[in-house]
Amino acid sequence: IVKNKKEILGFILKKFFKLITLLIALCIVTFILLEKSPLDPVQAYVGADLTVTQEQRENIAEYWGLNKPPLERFSSWFRAIAKGDLGRSMIYRRDVVDVISERFMASLALMLVAWVVSGVLGFILGIVSGINEGKFIDKFIRGYCYVLISTPTFWIGILLIIIFSVKLFPTGLGVPIGVLSDEVTISSLIKHLTLPALTLSILGVANICLHTREKVIEILSSDYILFAKARGESKKSIVFNHVIKNVALPAITLQFLSFSELFAGTVFAEQVFS
Repeated sequence: IVKNKKEILGFILKKFFKLITLLIALCIVTFILLEKSPLDPVQAYVGADLTVTQEQRENIAEYWGLNKPPLERFSSWFRAIAKGDLGRSMIYRRDVVDVISERFMASLALMLVAWVVSGVLGFILGIVSGINEGKFIDKFIRGYCYVLISTPTFWIGILLIIIFSVKLFPTGLGVPIGVLSDEVTISSLIKHLTLPALTLSILGVANICLHTREKVIEILSSDYILFAKARGESKKSIVFNHVIKNVALPAITLQFLSFSELFAGTVFAEQVFS
């Protein structure tokens, strides 16, 4: 037991060390790319305002620390990042952490709803497709999944806007425009959440469905299923007592692994639905 604990602790420490080194390398590469960028941050901030004098530009550069050597700027930036200080937003005039945290809850709600719906639908469709291998419904579900895998998130979102948004569901923002946050109702939040969540759910169904289908076919061709059929068990009994129990764990594992993919999909969905 002690040996196993040491092995587990060593494994965790090794993974943690890899994570830290990866984040440090990511920070270095990010800083170098921004440093070599042809864009001037002061010019990007000032824009086309011709009234800004050269002295004011130098004051802005000094305020941001752009007049310091690159190594000193990286050191200052990295220490701030390590402390969780992401600086202040130039648009909102607030700490970046506060701006992100305020909006992240809406993104998290969208991801969780889409994750649950896609997992449940994918699991059910995979079982239905697997137990009807070779039949019309199996071919239809597989074709549906293959189409979804090759479909971009933003295109599905635009398609849903064209079809459903005129009278059924709103498309802009996460809450009604002009309504105070404490006056927003649950039904209104659900209406605004429906289309983007449906967009992510539709696309998330394919992987879990195809994986579940293959597992169901594999289980149905196993020896213990043949033995259950020989004992006279009905198809319904075999599915509920043997197939679902054995295919549930791999499906759940795959579903948890796919959660990270939702982050990229959520970015596109939120851009389409504002």
